[in-house]
Amino acid sequence: MKVAVGGPLKLAFRPWVEGLEHVPAEGPAILASNHLSFSDSFFLPAVLDRKVTFIAKAEYFTTPGIKGRMTAAFFKGVGQLPVDRSGARGAGEAAIKSGLGVLERGELFGLYPEGTRSPDGRLYRGKPGGLARVALASGAPVIPVAMIDTEKIQPPGKVMPKLMRPGIRIGKPLDFSRYQGMEHDRFVLRALTDEVMYEIMRLSGQEYVDIYATAAKRQLAEAAKTEKQAQKQAEQARKEAEKASERAAAGREAEKAAGKERSDP
Repeated sequence: MKVAVGGPLKLAFRPWVEGLEHVPAEGPAILASNHLSFSDSFFLPAVLDRKVTFIAKAEYFTTPGIKGRMTAAFFKGVGQLPVDRSGARGAGEAAIKSGLGVLERGELFGLYPEGTRSPDGRLYRGKPGGLARVALASGAPVIPVAMIDTEKIQPPGKVMPKLMRPGIRIGKPLDFSRYQGMEHDRFVLRALTDEVMYEIMRLSGQEYVDIYATAAKRQLAEAAKTEKQAQKQAEQARKEAEKASERAAAGREAEKAAGKERSDP
């Protein structure tokens, strides 16, 4: 896949990279990145010599039909692991288990602390469950990564990418051994996550928003729904006004015709 996908990807888009020296040549490490586009999971592995394993929703691997089988084969080929997001605790526990398995094999594990793609290009609050617990349970260093301009190449909902150069800026590894054995302390989990998000913000130059991206998406969806309803009501009012105007015009014409009949000898 590095040859079949990574090579053409680098040739076509020519991504620029800073900080490659911060990724260890061997041994486990966690790549914690911002998430701007679906293509983030392809650009980052394409510029690294080592394999990077991300997690992906299980639907990508279970869709029936030829297209579904091709999609599953592709995601397996690029190192994605299926995670079932159903159940009371969702993807959290599955992601932690999958990540620990990857790190125990001495490999690179990639994840997005925001939990979902940014809806507007800003950086949102990191979720502490997955990143912090995997980091503390494994003892692996956390390497902050900033994807730059990938949302302009392939915005959400767009299939065909735009040819332009994205950027990838990789920061120095963060050591959280001082928190070892404290993976059940929610304040520690929050502090660790916030430290990583600060480094990602510094590397990416994004505006930081201290709410979860999922909450931001709900707010945007509600705002869009409200705007749509307002537009519908305005359109309905316009149509009613037009009908009222037509009725008034018809009434005037009727009165004029009646007056003409009365004036005729």
